[in-house]
Amino acid sequence: MSKQKVLFICIHNSARSQMAEAWLKHLCGEQFEAESAGLSPGTLNPLVVKVMQEVGIDISYKVPQAADDLVKAGKKYTYVVTVCDESSAEQCPIFPGDAKRLHWGFPDPSVLAGTEEEKLAETRKIRDLIKVKIENWCQEQLSSEV
Repeated sequence: MSKQKVLFICIHNSARSQMAEAWLKHLCGEQFEAESAGLSPGTLNPLVVKVMQEVGIDISYKVPQAADDLVKAGKKYTYVVTVCDESSAEQCPIFPGDAKRLHWGFPDPSVLAGTEEEKLAETRKIRDLIKVKIENWCQEQLSSEV
């Protein structure tokens, strides 16, 4: 059986979509193939790299990519999941094709304020929210296949 392809997409592909891709690969990599992209790719958020390393997942090698490049390449997905926060939802990109579209709004780590430690603490919370969402979604998908 071939893996279902999932694309996580947000504005810069620097934090939320990268974490979601990494969690799906880590938790359900046997069932799903995951990728991530952004509307306007930025630079990988170092706080996100750090908090993912804390849980044993290395995303430091990841390079943010443009959703447009995936469209031009003719890539097809079973699911396209936007992970922008609610306040940025109107900017969240739409990916063409027949994929099932889902929206999971998460706060944006790039706009966090405070000290380095405060930003890390909030980024950990976002990381954990994404993990729980991925775990629950994986379970739903696996139980619906049975």
